[in-house]
Amino acid sequence: MWYLIPGWRASRLPWAILFHAFSVKICILPTVGLRPNLSATIVINSANLRPSSKLALMFFLRAPSDEQIRQFISSQREQRFSYPEVGASRHGDVERVEGYTIDHQRIKLGVGENTFERAADALRKWKHFCLGWVRIVPPDTAVEARATVAVLAKLFPLWSLNACRIVYVIDEDGPAMNADDAPVKRFGFAYGTLRDHAERGEERFTIEWQGNDDSVWYDILAFSQPNLLAKLGYPLTRRLQKRFARDSLAAMVKALS
Repeated sequence: MWYLIPGWRASRLPWAILFHAFSVKICILPTVGLRPNLSATIVINSANLRPSSKLALMFFLRAPSDEQIRQFISSQREQRFSYPEVGASRHGDVERVEGYTIDHQRIKLGVGENTFERAADALRKWKHFCLGWVRIVPPDTAVEARATVAVLAKLFPLWSLNACRIVYVIDEDGPAMNADDAPVKRFGFAYGTLRDHAERGEERFTIEWQGNDDSVWYDILAFSQPNLLAKLGYPLTRRLQKRFARDSLAAMVKALS
């Protein structure tokens, strides 16, 4: 079955791309209420998917306006997470996640309390997403549980919006990775994907202040699976994931320089 965007008739469209691949039916049409050729919604449905798994991914030929972003995020606030292992990115839990690709990177930011506080403040201000080709919108969203945001990414000639929600926030003095080490002070959060996201999974961003050597680290951990569209171009998806992690580490170093 084809899924069309309500409010538009195919005969009125300046263009439409309809094709069938790997039993997935995809329709690319201009978004309702927006000028043609500036934006499109890709709606994907497959006979192998549950109705709740239908995707609606937003792509734009130029950066979306604040109003387009507001409408997109407003439409996501009542959506459920797109994966069942919500919260599994917590320390000690991710090892039990099965069927996902797990990525883990970290970088030393410096030493001492001042470095930790500055890094935590940068995380609260989403500085780790100031990458040029990727940013969080709205950029002033408070880091708090259940806050809904979108990852705005520029991918070649297109811009995409991917919906996420903060699952939990970390602000604690906790045990170190090894039992013999001194305690670690942590600040951070994890967000999880909603239905209108190219992937499924969760990503945790943490600032850690190690008690044994006074070092401060920025740590990224994620578990993910590609949704259907990302799966079709999975090698590219993996390159983009690795690029994001590398650029995010560099962005945190820059934020403290």
